[in-house]
Amino acid sequence: MTDLKSMTPEELSAWCVSQGQPAFRGKQLFQWFSRGVSSVEEMTNLPKALRETVLREGGFSAPTVARKQVSKLDGTIKYLWRLADGNCIETVLMRYRHGNSVCISSQVGCAMGCAFCASTLGGRVRNLTAAELLDQVIFTQKDSGAPISNIVLMGIGEPLDNYENVKRFLTLVNHPDGMNIGMRHISLSTCGLIKGIDRLAEEGLQLTLSVSLHAPDDETRTRLMPVNRACGVDALLAACRRYFEKTGRRISYEYAMIDGVNDSPRQAALLADRLEGTVAHVNLIPLNHVEESPLKPSPRVAAFQKQLEKRGITATVRRRLGSDIDASCGQLRRKAMKAQQTASEGKGDDPAWFPYGD
Repeated sequence: MTDLKSMTPEELSAWCVSQGQPAFRGKQLFQWFSRGVSSVEEMTNLPKALRETVLREGGFSAPTVARKQVSKLDGTIKYLWRLADGNCIETVLMRYRHGNSVCISSQVGCAMGCAFCASTLGGRVRNLTAAELLDQVIFTQKDSGAPISNIVLMGIGEPLDNYENVKRFLTLVNHPDGMNIGMRHISLSTCGLIKGIDRLAEEGLQLTLSVSLHAPDDETRTRLMPVNRACGVDALLAACRRYFEKTGRRISYEYAMIDGVNDSPRQAALLADRLEGTVAHVNLIPLNHVEESPLKPSPRVAAFQKQLEKRGITATVRRRLGSDIDASCGQLRRKAMKAQQTASEGKGDDPAWFPYGD
């Protein structure tokens, strides 16, 4: 099977020629894939023989909605998509005055083990292909009817741990014959894989890099994020400085506010010390409660923000969207996994939460 949906128009043209078809058919195929067709029969300007070949050789498939939740508060939509192999991933559509953003997953599960995140429960199953990344944007737009103008790679998984597929996705979604979403409208979030940050800097892409920092000192960050054992805060911030020097793009540092863990005045001062003199933005995130975690949201977000701003550090508090629909990362998939486990143990299941199978 050939993953045609992960190919560029140029690669599809070469494939078409190898199948005895004119090269221009490749561009047509790419355009059809970018429109979110669910069947080869929808590709009406392609000859029947080519459509049959695509179906036979291309592994053509589209994700299906396993679960969909719409917020009554702000119109946020959370999707649990079922992939061709039965695995499920999450995608969130967020509505802003400046346009609609979609937060997509890069892996099935996550291996990073962050203490505050539901995405990592159960570990990483596999990487998503470029097509599976792209399909989240295409089919969220198609199902919701909301035109997507911004993309955030901040869902389940670590994008830089799936580097090649993410890079190819960026090429596909940015292509003028496809969705044509500009790089400046794309944000990539990483827990801080230094080699990936350095590699991304060399690509010369004009996307926004967001780094999940969550603590200014190694002791606290290692407690929250096991990845810090491999490279401490000093090494991570050095990589971030290199990234800015290479790209000229300001980095956004994500900081989940956790009660009694990383929200003290001393830690705010240390964070300001570390970022002073750099072009940076701190995004303070009110913690979403995860049932399996003892960590609690901090009541000191406003004070922390004020302390940073007094030191000249730009800091904003992330607006909470979809709080009534499990919109935080990994929660919907976690419920589906628990339902699957319950069913496998012969204890029955709640059909409303069991997304696998018919």
